[in-house]
Amino acid sequence: MAARISRVLHRSLRETPPKAIGGEGVYLFAEDGRRVIDASGGAAVSCLGHQHPRVIAAIAKQASTLAYAHTSFFSSEPAEALAETLVGHEPGGLAYAYFVSGGSEAIEASIKLARQYFIERDEPQRQHFIARRQSYHGNTLGALAAGGNAWRRAPYAPLLSGAFSHVTPAFAYHEKHDGESDAQFVARLAAELETEFQRLGPNTVAAFLAEPVVGATAGAVTAPDGYFRAVREICDRHGALLILDEVMCGMGRTGTTHAWEQEGVAPDIQAIAKGLGGGYQPIGAMLASGKIIDTIRSGSGSFLHGHTYLAHPLACAAALAVQDVIREDRLLDRVRERGKQLEQRLIERFGNHRHVGDIRGRGLFWAIELVADRASRTSFDPALKLHQRIKAEAFAGGLGCYPGGGTVDGVRGDHVLLAPPYIASADEIDLIVDKLGTAVDNVLRSVNH
Repeated sequence: MAARISRVLHRSLRETPPKAIGGEGVYLFAEDGRRVIDASGGAAVSCLGHQHPRVIAAIAKQASTLAYAHTSFFSSEPAEALAETLVGHEPGGLAYAYFVSGGSEAIEASIKLARQYFIERDEPQRQHFIARRQSYHGNTLGALAAGGNAWRRAPYAPLLSGAFSHVTPAFAYHEKHDGESDAQFVARLAAELETEFQRLGPNTVAAFLAEPVVGATAGAVTAPDGYFRAVREICDRHGALLILDEVMCGMGRTGTTHAWEQEGVAPDIQAIAKGLGGGYQPIGAMLASGKIIDTIRSGSGSFLHGHTYLAHPLACAAALAVQDVIREDRLLDRVRERGKQLEQRLIERFGNHRHVGDIRGRGLFWAIELVADRASRTSFDPALKLHQRIKAEAFAGGLGCYPGGGTVDGVRGDHVLLAPPYIASADEIDLIVDKLGTAVDNVLRSVNH
């Protein structure tokens, strides 16, 4: 009997993935009986693991009361409570939350808000946005234009806005010159950003957009100390906004609620998603400073943007429960503790590995970068699709991880990203590294032979 064709448009059109039929803690269960440890939380999403009873109960309770109400008519208690939790204390001056359905929508809203802010300030000439190469800000056309990942952009290049330009990322492993100190590297990147402001015209730039810790495209890349302070100073000097994309690295993933807390700066606008709701409902948010919203409130009086599922009550209730669990169970302390363990175990397993050139990250957000030659930092031939092979081998061994290709320039380079749930035990962290080590070695053995 011929296999039944799936009518779901899956990521791969040549094969249907196995069905997930359940989950518990850090594990997902497949229809064929396999137990897979979710070492990347999908795409750094499942911060509380799977089927957390308190979150499931909150969703059921909200569903029994109110599932949906359109925001042109109503607010809801979960939305109001979630906003109060996130920005009621105005962290870094962020005072308002705009709830959407995911990260790409949060970035779109951020870009639009920045543009409208300057229109209302009578600065309509501010229509340029500067971002970085090897960044990823989402897959809608606006977010894709903002991102700097070559292979993701290539098919849609004719459709992407020319409002976005890109500068060198703070990616020390590949961009820092031999003999260059961190301070010199930061100074060079700052000078390049200043030059881009001058090229565009400083009073035409609306914002600089960056991930505090680069996620999917480059693999847990942290910036050298002082980089974001230098960026903030340039933006302030020229009257531009700083937009930080914490869709992947935020909401506790790096050990603090916001990754920017460890950089000594605060953004004017911030995008969050994945760890906000932990995958229990589709939700993202744009957080905005009081000065921006007050300007629009006293001007046109409305944000000229919107979606059908803004501030969805069920999604907000799930996210509120997730954030309550993180706070009440002191999970940020656990992220820092388990993060140190994960770092140490990765160094022990891969620190002297002939094909692992870099181990990087922060909190429970780490990656290894694979190289053909450590001394020259030469990548493997992209045709080998090494990252895809490692993903498949790891999955066969019961490990879900998040490998990526094009790490260096959108074409060359392979990395594997790990982002375990905040609830992971010490034994589970050890198991993750052991399984990844086995998968990497098995694949490299087949490649080298």
